[in-house]
Amino acid sequence: MGLDQVLLAQKFSQNLKSMDICDVYEKIPSLTKRDSNHAIRQRTIKSQLMKVFTSLVLVLFTCTLLAGQSETGYHIQVQLEGYDQEQLFLGQHYGDKQYLLDTVVADSKGIFHFQGDEPKECGVYLIILPPDNRYFQILLTEQEQHFSAHTNAADPGKDPHFTQAPDNELFYKYIHFLEDQKTEATRLQELLDKEENEKKKEKLTEERNAIDEKVKTFQADLIHKYPNTLTSLIVKANLPTELPEFDEQDEKELQMKRWLYSKAHYFDNLDLENPCMLRTPFLFQKVDQYVQKMVIQHPDTISKTIDEVLEKMKPAEETFKFYLIHFLGFYARSNIVGMDAVYVHLVEKYYATGQAPWTEEEQLNKIIDNAKALKPLLIGKIAPDIQLQTRDGQAVRLHEVDAEYTVLYFWRYDCGHCKKTTPEIKAFYEKFKDKGVKVVAICAKFSDELPDCWKYIDENEIGDWLHLVDPYHRSRFMTLYNIKTTPQIYVLDRNKEILSKRLGGDQLEEVIDKIIEMREKENQDK
Repeated sequence: MGLDQVLLAQKFSQNLKSMDICDVYEKIPSLTKRDSNHAIRQRTIKSQLMKVFTSLVLVLFTCTLLAGQSETGYHIQVQLEGYDQEQLFLGQHYGDKQYLLDTVVADSKGIFHFQGDEPKECGVYLIILPPDNRYFQILLTEQEQHFSAHTNAADPGKDPHFTQAPDNELFYKYIHFLEDQKTEATRLQELLDKEENEKKKEKLTEERNAIDEKVKTFQADLIHKYPNTLTSLIVKANLPTELPEFDEQDEKELQMKRWLYSKAHYFDNLDLENPCMLRTPFLFQKVDQYVQKMVIQHPDTISKTIDEVLEKMKPAEETFKFYLIHFLGFYARSNIVGMDAVYVHLVEKYYATGQAPWTEEEQLNKIIDNAKALKPLLIGKIAPDIQLQTRDGQAVRLHEVDAEYTVLYFWRYDCGHCKKTTPEIKAFYEKFKDKGVKVVAICAKFSDELPDCWKYIDENEIGDWLHLVDPYHRSRFMTLYNIKTTPQIYVLDRNKEILSKRLGGDQLEEVIDKIIEMREKENQDK
C-alpha cells in the first residue's frame, strides 16, 4: 500500500440526522442505553484529518487483544491542557454516522471521567471538545476499557498520550509515522512539479517511490509484530488489493480480468465477521462501494451480492442486523426503476423466513404485505389483467388491448402532479402513436366523481387515448397495481410484460426510444 493510498482520508458524514424511515422498512436499531437515538447535532465534527490522518486509519477493531483485565465496566480518564470548557463529550462511529453517547464534567482536578458498569463495545470512539467540536479518537477493545488519555486542547488529535493503553499508543505511533512520510512526500512532489531536468526528475521520483516502499515495509512489520491488535487490523483493512500480473494483451480483456480479480478479493483484508467492524468510519463506505460500484447494477446481481455480504456478516449478529435493515430501507426508498426487486428479495429471503427476529410483529406484517403487493408489479412480470369500461359502458380487458407498446397511466383530475404529467404524455403520444404505442388511461375515481373525469378528458383534448374507469372498483385495480399516489405510469410490451414503471411523463420519450432501439437490435441479431 503506497503513501498515496495511505493518505486518502475519509470524510465524516455531513448528515448527522437520524434516517428518515417510512412504514415499509425498519429503523436502524438503538445504539446505547443513553442518548442513543440522536446524533451529534452541535456542528459537524470539523475534520482535522489532513493534519492527523485519523479518519483513514481510524477504524477497525478487535475484541480480542492481549490478556484479560480485572476491572469491570469501562473507565476512561481524559486530561486536556488549555481546556476551559466544563463539559466533554464521548461519541462513536456507527454505520455511516457518528453518535453522541455521553457528556461529563471535570472533577476537582480538571480530569474528565467516562465510566460505566458495562464494558463498551469494541470500536473507534471520539472524545469531542465543545463548542467547536474538535476531537481526537480512541480505541476501545475488550482489553482496553480502563486507561487515561492526555493531550492539548488546541490540537487534541496531534499528539495524545496514553497510560495503560498500548493499542492506542501503537495507533498514534502509526499516525505520526504517516505524518512524517507525508511531509517528506509532499516536499518531493513539489520539487518534481517544478523540476525540468530529466535526470533530476528521475532521482526525485526514486526518492518518492522509496517513501512508498518505506510505508509498505512499516505496515507489513506492524501487522506481523502485533497481529492481534486493533491497530494491526486497521492497517490491514485499508490495504489495497494486490493485483497479479496478467498476460492478457487486449486492454479491454485486461481491465475485465483486473476488475474480476478485485471483486473476488475485495474483502480479503476486511474481516466482516468481526463485530467491531460496525463501529468504524470506513466499513460503511467500503461495503457501499462494493455493492454500488463493484457489481453490475441489475436487481438480480445486487440481490446476490447483498446475500454474499450478509452471509459473511452473520457471525457478527449486530452487524448483520444493521446491514439487513440498511439494505431494506435503502432499496425501499430507491428512486431507480426496478430496484424494488431487491427490496422484495430481502423481504422474502430474510424477513418472511424468520431471520429478522428483532422486528415487531405489526411492523413485520407491514413489510411482508408490502413486498407481496410489489412482487406482481416487478419489471419482467406480466402486468395484472383488469377489466374496466369505457365512457359508454363497453367492457375492456387490459390484456386485450392490441398494441406493440402500452402506456398504462393512472391519474386523477384533482391531482396536481397529474395536471403536469397529462400534457407531457399528450405531447409524447403525438410523436409515438404511429410507432405502435397506445395510451390506456385509467381515472382513479369512482361512482359520482366519474363525470369530472370525463370533463377533464374533454377539456384537455385527450379523447384519442383509451380511457377506462371502474365505477365500483370491481376490478380492484387500485390494489392490484398498488396505487397509493397518482400519477403512476407503466410501460408494457405486446404481451403486457412490464418493461418500465414509476416514470415521469417527461421520461417516456427517452424510455420508449431506447426500448424500440433495443428490440430492433435484438431482431437484427436473430
